[in-house]
Amino acid sequence: MEAVGTLIELGGEAIVLDPLGVIWLEARAMLVVADLHLEKGSAFARRGTLLPPYDTARTLRRLDWAIRRYRPKVVVSLGDGFHDRAGAGGLAADDRRTLVDLAIGRTWLWIRGNHDPDPPPGLAGDSLPSLELGRMRLVHLPDDAADGETVIAGHLHPKARIVQGARKATRPCFAADPRLLLLPAFGAYTGGLNVLDPAISALFRSGFTAFMLGESRVFAVSHRHLRPDPPDWRRHRLAAG
Repeated sequence: MEAVGTLIELGGEAIVLDPLGVIWLEARAMLVVADLHLEKGSAFARRGTLLPPYDTARTLRRLDWAIRRYRPKVVVSLGDGFHDRAGAGGLAADDRRTLVDLAIGRTWLWIRGNHDPDPPPGLAGDSLPSLELGRMRLVHLPDDAADGETVIAGHLHPKARIVQGARKATRPCFAADPRLLLLPAFGAYTGGLNVLDPAISALFRSGFTAFMLGESRVFAVSHRHLRPDPPDWRRHRLAAG
C-alpha cells in the first residue's frame, strides 16, 4: 500500500505523518491518534454552554477514513479519547455502533489521559497508562525521554502559524525532534496551542520541526520560520483540552 503523508524515522522506526492528523507505523500495522475528545459537545452542554452536538459523529467519520486508508491491526488512542468520564455513557446509539464497528477485527488500546483516566465502560479495548514499543514510548502527557528513547505524546494540541507577506495560515501540526513527537488533536472541538508557546517549545532542547496539516499533504516547517499568534487570538479560539 502506498502511504499518504510524510515519512520520518524516530526511535528506529519508520513513521508516516498523515494529513488527517494520525501516524502510521507500517511495520507494526499500527495507527495512532491523539485527543479524540469524544462527547466534548455534550460535556459543555452539561455545564451550560451549548454547542452543536455533532462533534462525535464528525470525529468518528474522520477516524473511519484513517482506518479505511491504512487497515490497521492495532489502533492506539493516545489519551483523552473522551472529554470526561461521562462521555462513553453519553454516546448516541449510532455513534456507539460506529465506534464498536471500527474496533472489530483489530486490537484497540486506550492510553489513559487527564480527561479519561478510567477505561471507557462498555467499549472494546484495553486501557493502559502507556505503551512501550522498542525504543519508543507512547503516552498522553509528554515527559522527558530516557537516553536513546523517543516519546510520542498528545495532550498539548499543537498548531503552527506561518506568515508570508500578506498570506497567513494557521494549521494543526505535528511537532518533532529526535526525542519527542507531539501529535495534533484529532477531535472536532479540540482547538489548539501555538507550538511557539513555552508549554510546547520548552519541551524541545534544540529546536524542532512543525509538520503542518494540509488538505492532502503535510508541510515541514522549521521552528525558525513560525510565528506566534496575534495578541487577540484567545478571543477567537475554542478552548483546547
